[in-house]
Amino acid sequence: MPVEPTIAPTPRPAVAPEQAPNNRQWQVRQPLLLAIVLVCGILVGANPFRPSSQNPDGTSRGYLKFKEILSYVDRDYVDSVDAEALSDYAISRMLEQLDPHTVFIPAREQQASVLLQSDFDGVGAEVNIFHDTVTVVAPLSGGPAEMAGLLPGDRLLRIGETTVSGKHTSLESVLGLLRGPRGSRVPLLVMRRHQRTPFTMLVTRNRIANNSLDVSYMLDNQTGFIKISRFASGTFDEFKQALGDLRRQGMTRLVLDLRGNPGGYLDRATKIADEFIGGTRKLVYTDGKGDQFDTQTFARVTGEFEEGPLVVLVDENSASAAEVVAGALQDHDRALLVGRRTFGKGLVQQPITLNDGSELRLTIARYFTPSGRCIQKSYQGGATAYEQELGNRQRHGEYLHADSIHFADSLRYRTAHGRTVYGGGGIMPDLFVPCDTLLQSAYYTKLQKLNLIREFALNFYQDHQAELAGLRFEQFNQQFQITDQQLKMLAALAAKAGTRASIAEQNRSALLLRTQLKALIARHAYGNTAFYQVVQQQDAELLQAMRSFQNGSALLTQNLTSMK
Repeated sequence: MPVEPTIAPTPRPAVAPEQAPNNRQWQVRQPLLLAIVLVCGILVGANPFRPSSQNPDGTSRGYLKFKEILSYVDRDYVDSVDAEALSDYAISRMLEQLDPHTVFIPAREQQASVLLQSDFDGVGAEVNIFHDTVTVVAPLSGGPAEMAGLLPGDRLLRIGETTVSGKHTSLESVLGLLRGPRGSRVPLLVMRRHQRTPFTMLVTRNRIANNSLDVSYMLDNQTGFIKISRFASGTFDEFKQALGDLRRQGMTRLVLDLRGNPGGYLDRATKIADEFIGGTRKLVYTDGKGDQFDTQTFARVTGEFEEGPLVVLVDENSASAAEVVAGALQDHDRALLVGRRTFGKGLVQQPITLNDGSELRLTIARYFTPSGRCIQKSYQGGATAYEQELGNRQRHGEYLHADSIHFADSLRYRTAHGRTVYGGGGIMPDLFVPCDTLLQSAYYTKLQKLNLIREFALNFYQDHQAELAGLRFEQFNQQFQITDQQLKMLAALAAKAGTRASIAEQNRSALLLRTQLKALIARHAYGNTAFYQVVQQQDAELLQAMRSFQNGSALLTQNLTSMK
């Protein structure tokens, strides 16, 4: 039973081929997060509906009224109209009266569903747009683009017959052009560094893995780390392989990172929770209209890590299916949750494919954690208020102070061991870690918006590729630092793009920029795990998780049983 996608900002360094880059450490804008949550949320399986109604007379009258008005508009309105577009608009506005996650997706916008597929057909290249130019960040190892000879830094001027340079080029349209049926061939017009003229490269599309598990590796000789970016069709298989690999490397305790995870398929989420929770304990249940969509899901297999210290990292961008996992583990006192209050999406959507290829995602149930918590935040204030809720948390100081968060006594519940937890408006972690906003500034935000940080890192890697190839990652991590001069070069690049900053602004963001640039360069030179190994040195939530492990399972048990 899939969990509908929740919309929350989910930046992540490991970018699926033909997807835009999105690093959690360097957070994406909140509207994008909301959009991702809406797309991923909690989804259930295939459409069981037949067109029917509990109020057939009312439905018939409404349908005939709408049909009559649309016919008059199409026939007699003073200007020409697009009747189908008007109909799509009317449907979307109608659904806004229900809840924020019941949505209509026109057929032309269905590309978003690729987020939850385990693979798709394409050329296998991560791309980004720098200065209105489509630039290859990295071809997928062993993929069609790499096999054809595409290199990091190559600029794409044309894909097929479509020119893709200029200010009106969108990353979404570029990704759509790169994808296509397996076996089809697409010509790319490529401009390469140090070459005066562009050349054409023919790439044969193939099946591309769309991994939802960003990274897994050992933090030390006993602590494993797994980051899941969303719950897609292949997530459980990826997770099982990663968990087994870590166990073979001697893992006895685990950090599971669900920060920035917007949700996905419910059954994948519950299968992962089942790997940690023993016996036949309840994992989640749903409650809909009547009993058609009422379900209860229980643990049913002997999981691979049912014992041993477990910390789960969450934040305001952890939503939907991610909250199902976090809520089950917290309610059964199986894990320590570290971070900040989660997004608060507790509605389940049924995807319904319509005759023209468009899709209705209809809320059919609410989900509840084992203790009975519904963590859906209020949407009574309307769509605008709902979209602004995360921003309001920040303005009210919630990202900095746990005591700024207040729950009504009516929302109080008890975990299996008697600890107090709360429903309504997300899941509150056991250990709060404030968001580090001191290092960020308007200057940093503008650099992100202009994509200059990624561009600088890619250019640095290309200019120093030979030297980096002579260093092992361990040497790089210990010895390499972004210098003051390199930060000045970045500032000069920003000034050239119209963004100037005071020395104070530059200094405020210096540590954040040094870490991010080093991590991105490491990723280009040594792979995705290297990115995280650099970032973890300044990762406040991960550092708190490691402190919780100091006395082994004793400290975790003490934390869980003393928080009553």
